[in-house]
Parts: sequence; structure tokens; C-alpha cells
Amino acid sequence: MKIGRRQFIKLAGGAAAIWPLAARAQQPGQVRRIGVLMNRVADDPQGQADVAAFQQVLQQLGWSDSRNVRIDTRWGEDDVDRDRRYAAELVALAPDVILAAGTLSVAALQHVSRTLPIVFVGVSDPVGAGLVDTLSRPGGNTTGFMTFEYSLSGEWVELLKQIAPRLTRAAVLRDPANPAGIGQFSAIQAVAQSLGVEVSAFNVRDAGEIERVVTAFARSSNGGGLIVTGSARASVHHLIITLAARHKLPAVYANRFDVTGGGLISYGPDRTDQFRRAASYVDRILKGEKPADLRLPARD
Repeated sequence: MKIGRRQFIKLAGGAAAIWPLAARAQQPGQVRRIGVLMNRVADDPQGQADVAAFQQVLQQLGWSDSRNVRIDTRWGEDDVDRDRRYAAELVALAPDVILAAGTLSVAALQHVSRTLPIVFVGVSDPVGAGLVDTLSRPGGNTTGFMTFEYSLSGEWVELLKQIAPRLTRAAVLRDPANPAGIGQFSAIQAVAQSLGVEVSAFNVRDAGEIERVVTAFARSSNGGGLIVTGSARASVHHLIITLAARHKLPAVYANRFDVTGGGLISYGPDRTDQFRRAASYVDRILKGEKPADLRLPARD
């Protein structure tokens, strides 16, 4: 059957309209770019495992580093100044999308760009921190996976009371630069009062400060324990574990990697799984979807 020129153009246009987004996103020879801003130190085993999990799922979805995608990674160490510097570096590379771990990393990236797509993991209160509009409709250029609702924080003090029934005081360790620490402490306070536990918040900005705080608390605690919140800096977690063991303080952590690193007990989400799930959001953005349309799960 002979097809006229106008009919051919019409048919070709219709085919392009229904051509799968995946095929359009991965045309031969086209290399996309992904930025990754981590909130841990570069040689941290857990951080390396998280990035590996992210890349593994990307590969399963058809994105192979050095073949059709280039991945640039920076390690912010949950340091405000370092996060801002690396955020500017990554944005300058003009990636198609950036994966950001932790509230400080996302905030640093949004300070540089409000248009570049961002997928986050490990954020406790994205709405309260002003990172997204709502969970169901994030709006703007940012979406991702929240760590947990604040109500979970109260379960840390319940768990601490179960493993140390005579406990009457607890030191709550948090990062003052992370707004999630305030909400977590409020939830802990509400539960602690009903359990007869006096809780005090302590900031963990650096190793010297945390050593002074924990040592002083251990000397005056009289049956005290530690709650290491999800907002506490990852860079001081190993020191906290060491100090808790040295002073025989029962301690509850928000992250599983603290227990595998020698901590007593933890209660919280599977953070590595968030990196796997984030890969699917990055894939969808590379294939044409917008962060504003990708809803945040209410709780991991």
C-alpha cells in the first residue's frame, strides 16, 4: 500500500507520542549525569554500602556508570560548610538529578538551586524543614523518602526503660544544626514524662564536645542512659559507642549501623533500603517525570 507524504508524517508523529519514555531517555550514545551528596565521611563502610545499593538498583533499571550515566559523589560529613561547598560543586556540574542524604545536604542543595531535581533519603521532617510542600504533593524540585515520623522517637525512651528498668535520667544527643533534632526531642519528652524519666538534650557538634558531655553525664547520672537521635552527626557515632561502653551507659540508637558498629540496641528504619528505593525515583526523573509529582511515603 502506498502512503502519501502527509499521511507518513502523521503516522510518524503518532508513533513518537506513544514511544515509551524509557526508550527516549536512553538513546544510544547519550550519557546522563547524576550527582550524589552524602552526609557521611568518604571512608565510612555504611556510606559506601548505601551508595553501592543505590548504584546496584540503577544498574538493574538500565543505568550503568560510565556507559549511559555518570555519577559524581561528594561526602559532606554532616558539616554545614562542607555541605554548602559540595552542593555548589555538584550543581555546577549540571547533573540531570541529585541524590541527597540527610536534611543538611538537601538544604544546601536547595540554597544553590530551586530547579535542579533532587531526590533525598534520611530526612526526618521534610515538611517542617521546608524542603517540600506536603507529603502527597511535594511541589518544587525535591522529593524523596523520609526516615520516620516523630512519634517513633518516643519509642526510643520506652526501649531504654525496658532494658534498664531503674533508669531515671537520659541524655538525648542531637545535632543542633539539624531541625529534626527539635521535633525528635519533643516526642521523647512527652513519653519520658509518663515513664518517670528525666531527659536532657545535648548537642553533638564535634568529638571534643561529645566527650565532655557524655563523661560529665556519666559521672552524675545515677542510673542514666543515652538516646542517640537520628539527627546526631554520623561522624561522632563511633565515639559515642566507645564512651557508652567505657562508662557502662545503656544506649539506644536510631540506626542499625550503630549496633553493627558495637552499640547496644537500635530502633529505626532500614536506611540502605531507602537508597534502593531512591534509585527508582531517580530512574523515573531521568525518564521524564517531575519531582513535584512523586509523592513521599508517609513512613518508611
